[in-house]
Parts: sequence; structure tokens; C-alpha cells
Amino acid sequence: MIYTCTLNPSVDYIVHVVNFEEGELNRTTSEAKFPGGKGINVSRVLKRLNVENKALGFIAGFTGTYIEDYLKEEYIDVAFTRVKGDTRINIKMKTEVETEINGQGPEISAEAVQALFSQVEQMQEGDVFVLAGSIPKTLPHDIYEVLIKKAASRNVKAVVDVSGKTLLDVVKHKPFFIKPNHHELGELFDVEVNSIEDSVTYGRRLVEQGAENVIVSMAGDGALFINETGVYQATVPKGVVKNSVGAGDSLVAGFLASYVKQGDLLEAFRTGVASGSATAFSLELCTLKEVEELLEQVVIIKIE
Repeated sequence: MIYTCTLNPSVDYIVHVVNFEEGELNRTTSEAKFPGGKGINVSRVLKRLNVENKALGFIAGFTGTYIEDYLKEEYIDVAFTRVKGDTRINIKMKTEVETEINGQGPEISAEAVQALFSQVEQMQEGDVFVLAGSIPKTLPHDIYEVLIKKAASRNVKAVVDVSGKTLLDVVKHKPFFIKPNHHELGELFDVEVNSIEDSVTYGRRLVEQGAENVIVSMAGDGALFINETGVYQATVPKGVVKNSVGAGDSLVAGFLASYVKQGDLLEAFRTGVASGSATAFSLELCTLKEVEELLEQVVIIKIE
């Protein structure tokens, strides 16, 4: 079973406003609501790729109920832990200059954290545990480290999709898979990553520090897959980018969907790149049909 964990999910409220005027009454021309959060995105794409999974994390109030009901309608298994308050609402305003307002989220009690720990302690050898997204301020900064160690004690494969110091902290615990983009890779080591050679250098450093498999996404330059066996580069399919939100989460989901079915890391890399591109070329998260249509365009070569 694949488990995803979103510590601070959201309801993403997307509004389109023409000629926004500050201080005046503005009316939307269109609007939409979606469950938000990196782990939740991974769960939704996995299901679209016909891979069963279970969504974990913390939800609260009527907004939390909305997320839970939305995922159930997509036939995704959920086992969220309820806390007091309301799950946050993130407002994304599409106008001449895009503006985002992100909520803080509810306070998470020690009892709720312990409930999540208990869920991890019941996982079985061979399961996959996806930790994705930022850590809420009300939780200990090292909670990902604690969770990945508990997963490792059960021989559960950990997948971590976070940025900044948090990623460096968890790499030493030997995650199965991590996925920084080239900007995040540079931030990790306080350098500028401007070339494929730079991405290889610092991607390999993550492998040396403990990560089993690393994918570095490099926008138009494709993506790199790095592990102890070598370095591989994948081309990016051709298409018009319409939406970058969720593309990285789709890459993670595509990688895992292929890997659990076939056990082939390079084919998983190919499917991951196709999935991320399919979401980028769409206004919503990718579908199986969209991913399959792009697979042949993803060419993988060994570069080292």
C-alpha cells in the first residue's frame, strides 16, 4: 500500500478577476475549489493512474470535511486525523498580477501527532510512505525525521518531497526517493545551479548523504535521475505549459505508480517525467490517457 501524508492540507479557492481594483468591490468571472496539499495531489494522481493508496494527515472543521468528501468521491481511501479548528483556505487570485493568500491552518495537538505515529507503526514491510509539503508551525520542526525513522523501523520505503533544510535533515535517514528541482537543489547547498553539470554534482551529493534515488527536475532541460548505479537524463515532452501547480507532485505519483507495478526504476523515471509534463500541459492534474500519450516522447540516456 502507498500512504501519503499531508500535514497542512488546504482548500484551494481559485478566483479569476478581470481588472482588479484595490479598495473597490471586485467580482469574479469564474471560480473553483480543490483540495490542496502536495500529499493530497500525489494521492489524486496515483488514483488516476489506477494505483490504490491511502491519504493521511490532519484535517479540521467544515473545510476538512470538504477535503475528505472530495477524495472519497474520487474513490480514494482516507484516514485523516481530526483536530480542532478549521483546515486552512488558500486563495489564489488570477488577474493581471497573480496574488496568493495562504491560511495558517489549525493547531495540532500532541494527541493528534501520536495518532499519526500509531498509523505509521502499523504499516507493513514493502509499503511506501510519501511525506510531502511544508511542516505547520505548530508541529516540531523534526517531525519528518521522526516519521521517516518510524517508517524505516517497519522496512517501509519513505518518499520525501520537501524543500530547504528539512530535506537535508531527512536525507541522512536514507529515503527511497526524493525530488528537488534545480532551484531547490541550489538552495540546499547555498549555490546557484545553472547547468546540467551543476545538477549532477549536487544531486550526487544527496546520494552520497543517504538518498537512494534522486530526481532533479530542470524545467526545459528535462530531468535527471541519480543513484549509485549512475546518472540518467530524460527529455521533456513537447507541449504548451498551462499550469505548473501540481506538476512536481504528479512526477512523484507517476514514478511511484510505475515502480510499484513494474519494479523498474528507469521506467518509473520515464513515467514520472511524462506525468509531471501532462499536468503542466493541462489546467488540472493529469489523467492516465494524457500520461500515456506523452510516454513515447520521454527519451532517457545515461550521461555518466
